[in-house]
Amino acid sequence: MMNCIAVDDEPLALNLLADNISKIPFLNLLATCDDAFSANKVLQENQVDLVFIDIQMPGITGLQFIESLVKKPMVILVTAYKQYALDGFALDVVDYLMKPVSIDRFMKACNKAKDLFELRHQQQVPGEKPVGYIFLNAGYSLLKIIFDDVQYIEGLKDYVQIHLMSTPKPAVVRISFKSLEDQLPVNFIRIHKSFIVNSTEITSIKKNAVFIGDKELPLGDTYRPAIEALISSNRF
Repeated sequence: MMNCIAVDDEPLALNLLADNISKIPFLNLLATCDDAFSANKVLQENQVDLVFIDIQMPGITGLQFIESLVKKPMVILVTAYKQYALDGFALDVVDYLMKPVSIDRFMKACNKAKDLFELRHQQQVPGEKPVGYIFLNAGYSLLKIIFDDVQYIEGLKDYVQIHLMSTPKPAVVRISFKSLEDQLPVNFIRIHKSFIVNSTEITSIKKNAVFIGDKELPLGDTYRPAIEALISSNRF
């Protein structure tokens, strides 16, 4: 699943774009934005993999916005102006769609982005160890969380609690549960809408529960297949 946003200053065009995105099963639309400034705010607060954006917008154009980003997500330009195609591809956009966009052309662009997304996540430099930690906002500071120290993660309304082995008091950080999930290593498994566990810390599993030591956590029906796959592969 790829997190995406749609950016266009024309309400009708933005609604059509959102409707097209809803038809693509591997896309998760996080937000619709009517200018680059609101889009930038979403990018700062969430893990966004793909941006659909118009070019001609008031204030900052789509091309200027893309060029301003330090950490660039994948971008698909959706515009009525063909003359900017070379400029767009010079910024390494995934595709350049001309309005009005047919659904088959839209799907082709999305599939191209999906292939690129999967390729990037499969690539790893030989011999390079994956980073074993992440920095997260906790109050007015950045807190370093070492993945091997995490037992389980609990999603609350506006915050996330990270339960650690090194301290009895959980770390409370401000981040969306889904955004954090997307940044975790493969040994972290979602077992409930509000819980993610470090599979290496699982001590036992029952029909409707997963145990981390003496701590019993709920196992949701939606997430049971992931646990069953874990058991069959003997990975815990």
